[in-house]
Amino acid sequence: MSTLLWILLATFINSLVGFIGVLSLWIEEKLLDKLLVYLVAFSAGALLGGAFFHLLEESFEHLTVMHSFGVAIIGFILFFILEGYFHWHHCKCRPHPFTYLMLVGDSIHNFIDGMIIAAGFFINPQLGIVATLMILGHEAPQEIGLFGTLIYGGYEKRKAMLYSFLTQATCILGGIAGYFASVKAEVFSHYLIPFAAGGFIYIAASDLIPEIHKMHKRDFKRTVCSLLFLIIGLIFMIALKLVFE
Repeated sequence: MSTLLWILLATFINSLVGFIGVLSLWIEEKLLDKLLVYLVAFSAGALLGGAFFHLLEESFEHLTVMHSFGVAIIGFILFFILEGYFHWHHCKCRPHPFTYLMLVGDSIHNFIDGMIIAAGFFINPQLGIVATLMILGHEAPQEIGLFGTLIYGGYEKRKAMLYSFLTQATCILGGIAGYFASVKAEVFSHYLIPFAAGGFIYIAASDLIPEIHKMHKRDFKRTVCSLLFLIIGLIFMIALKLVFE
């Protein structure tokens, strides 16, 4: 299978995550709240494991350690700026106009995800699959939150699901853009990999982990279970590394 077909397939699958919010319609709110904290914890572990054991390690084969860490820090800072400006991580704000800004920010986020997937496949299929799994891991609980926020902001359920899918589908455009950028300049993909690592570390450390603390509400049992799922996420990514080697 050609690199472009891999990218199109991976980004299309990622786009389907936009429909995941519909599952919340058949799940009781209390049960959904209990499951979400563990999904978020697993996602945080998977993002950290993928960033350190896959992306950064891969970048060391093409860049010096200083260059890799420098680009990762740039990615971390840029994700901080984007999150602060667009508030894309599901602020439960009441004003309806905020939902437009949230959708724009989420579209940019998904476009960058597509470019990251493309960069991974351009280097090798295994890294592309890992990058795709990492992105799917943090997108699933995020899209559930996006769907709920759009409903909260005044959208009908069908429109909320449609807009959620359309913003997620910008990942395909990002994948195509990333593919042609990588073809024109191979070094682009080498720098995008540590950049992605920095972004994933930011999402896990500043968004997902603090959200876990909020959701377990000083419940010791849930805290321990959340930690367990975070570790499972780490182990899962390490296991993938061993399988691919």
